[in-house]
Amino acid sequence: MKRLKTILHYHSKHFKYIAIITIIYSLININFFPYQSKYSKEETKFEGTITKLKIKENKLTIYVKGKENIIINYYQEDFLILHKNLNIGDTIYIKGTLSTPKANTIPNNFNYKKYLYNNKIYYLVNAQKITKIKNNVSIINHIKNKLNNYIDSNIKKSSPYIKTFILGQKDFLEEEVLSSYQNNGLTHLLSISGLHLSLLIGTIFLILKKITHRIVTSYIICIVMTLIYMLFLNFTPSILRSGIMYILLSINKIYNLKIKTIDLMYLNLIIILVINPFYLVNIGFQLSYLVSYFLILTSYKIKNIHNYFLKLLITSIISTLASFPILIYNFYEINIISIIINLIFIPIISYVVLPLSFICLIVPHLDIILATITTFLEKISLIFSTITITKIIFPKPSYLLIIIYYIIFLLSIKNKKFIFIIPIIIFYSQIKIYLDNNFYIIFLDVAQGDSTFIRYPHNKLNILIDTGGNYQYETAKTIITYLKSINVKKLDYLILTHGDYDHMGEAINLVENFKVEKAIFNCGEFNELEQNLINVLNKKKIPYYSCVKELNIGDDKLYFLNDKDYGNENDNSSVIYTELNNHKFLFMGDAGIKVEEDLMEKYNLKDIDVLKVGHHGSNTSSSEEFINSINPEYSLISVGKNNRYGHPKESVLDTLSNTKNYRTDYDGSIMFQIKNNKLKIETCAP
Repeated sequence: MKRLKTILHYHSKHFKYIAIITIIYSLININFFPYQSKYSKEETKFEGTITKLKIKENKLTIYVKGKENIIINYYQEDFLILHKNLNIGDTIYIKGTLSTPKANTIPNNFNYKKYLYNNKIYYLVNAQKITKIKNNVSIINHIKNKLNNYIDSNIKKSSPYIKTFILGQKDFLEEEVLSSYQNNGLTHLLSISGLHLSLLIGTIFLILKKITHRIVTSYIICIVMTLIYMLFLNFTPSILRSGIMYILLSINKIYNLKIKTIDLMYLNLIIILVINPFYLVNIGFQLSYLVSYFLILTSYKIKNIHNYFLKLLITSIISTLASFPILIYNFYEINIISIIINLIFIPIISYVVLPLSFICLIVPHLDIILATITTFLEKISLIFSTITITKIIFPKPSYLLIIIYYIIFLLSIKNKKFIFIIPIIIFYSQIKIYLDNNFYIIFLDVAQGDSTFIRYPHNKLNILIDTGGNYQYETAKTIITYLKSINVKKLDYLILTHGDYDHMGEAINLVENFKVEKAIFNCGEFNELEQNLINVLNKKKIPYYSCVKELNIGDDKLYFLNDKDYGNENDNSSVIYTELNNHKFLFMGDAGIKVEEDLMEKYNLKDIDVLKVGHHGSNTSSSEEFINSINPEYSLISVGKNNRYGHPKESVLDTLSNTKNYRTDYDGSIMFQIKNNKLKIETCAP
């Protein structure tokens, strides 16, 4: 044993190098060895064990472990009855069809397909029939089901937080509240981590120590309890990290191995990535590990500070710096007062909410107290999340910039002089866009609707033509996310081609959540939808104009060609023409054939480079005469997949057969970059 201790102590200093090798191995494994599903796409019958149940709106979602993990979506009328009859651990038979999860079709938005793949889920099942064939036989799942039912029955008011802090189930928190925690940099407090284990296992350890008076026995029992708790929570990344770390620290103390805590952190990382390389790309794990890692690295500087609030402030600053690149890479925004918010939330969560969550399991009558405290925290978080002046937008950083950031951060811990390089890196990420002298025109996939974003190189002026609008999709959120990811802090012009919902339905949401300088309407009377938007514009003191002839954008112009009132919204659409670096763009809105005839008579539109096809490819637009006259090289059809209108029509596709045709239902968002006077085209296919 003595020799083993010597070997471990000596080689522990090499753990960091092994950890680096393990990270490289994980990246290679993730990117170059894609998993092949055990299911074939034609399968319609499935069997497996339930690992998770969730109800949202009009569907029941069931996570099932069969040949591999699959997600079952059940939309039948009896979904509530079925939910009551199912428990975690039950074996079920499913009849349905497999589908592949969709990737994001607007750049830099949440990629659901990639997220599921990283969690080893490759298929969704749209179920027509679900039958229970065996009740749960697992003791762990039986306890979990009983605990869930107990919480739902006896601790109703604060049950979302009980399930969050004890069972690791954040799904029961309201989306608005969860989003506010995310915006305020508080999500790390909602993950089961070392803090939870310290409270739970630490309490058990103290009790055992007094009962047995044998430290080794107490450690061994606590290690077993930790393993059971990890199993109870399905070995989620955050509990796996904190659980393994607790076990390593315990073994280190039992055998007096004298391995440094930071070296155990490296060993922890090695073990976790060997278990599952995909944990490396899990956001929760990244935040949990990096914050813990840097707090341990700097612990020798913090431990000698005796002022509690000063120590808490420094801890909050270090946590913020450690998580900063991960947050802006995924969310493109930082609330600069998150450090102060953490000062409020950390002590309340650590010393009140978390202990009270465990106590409520024993004394349910304390539910009202816990609910009062959590409601108070929610209100504070929601208030802070609405303060936009403290939020700073950051563009999506490159992997290289993130690596440089962390190298500088590590160097600054040993030498304070390096800390001043971090603001330089942050400043560079903000000004980098102003070094880009290219035009960008992106036709955003907003399902059955229109939305086009134009970025000009001079002064970085930004224009959004239409916002889309679909009752089934939250389009404004995806547009705002994209704009933030490319460092757009304001829209100089919001142009609404006409008042139909699929073109301006998200305008109010966008104006409420994003800075807009000016709004432009088409010719004709304002309809109810437009008037509602005008009320919001007036409230926010945003100037608006209608029936304009042209806009001067630096050295370029936007020409509004349609100034007649045809008596209907579609034909009243603004038709916009512009030349960018000698490339001609024509945006037709929903204008019909009559408008096209008037345009041919009034203007000499020839050899258009890029045409935004009118009315989503309807046969009420894009006459053969008009298309032959303007002779577009590229045509863009903004259209929803399997839409009820049958757009685009075959006759229109035939008319456009001599152009290079792109469709948002097939190609996702389509971006034209004008670089060195040449058009470069990229798509974001689903």
